[in-house]
Amino acid sequence: MKKGELIVSKIMNGTVIDHIPAGRATVVLGILGIDHTIKNRISMVINAESKSMGKKDIVKIENRELKSEEADMIALVAPEATINIIRNYEVAKKMKIKVPESIARIIKCPNPLCITNNDVEAASRFAVISKNPIILKCEYCGTEIDDRDALNALACG
Repeated sequence: MKKGELIVSKIMNGTVIDHIPAGRATVVLGILGIDHTIKNRISMVINAESKSMGKKDIVKIENRELKSEEADMIALVAPEATINIIRNYEVAKKMKIKVPESIARIIKCPNPLCITNNDVEAASRFAVISKNPIILKCEYCGTEIDDRDALNALACG
């Protein structure tokens, strides 16, 4: 590969998620509900060189702009990620993912005795105790989880 050469071609419209920790691009695709049935072109780079991270992953999704709830979920597995909205081959909007102060309905509490697992009207809600590293605390039962626990407890997975 020549210096400065793109690994993956540009997209006309859509979203580029950059600075994903190495090895987590497939988790990001799962969070977004992207599988083999999707019609949009998806590009994924795993273990790309990064000056700031050493190695990183990148996901490009053609003809789709992320919703804020999706960015919140991605923040749990890639808190340093950036999201670029592409329109007509240009970056129209660039956002740094921000871990929210609290997270509702995205993660299931791993405590089987938690009311959120036993009452259909009680939606899970976690306070963010630490953003880096990720540490969350269930607002109902007090169970604390880290980013690996959060990956396992994602309601979409």
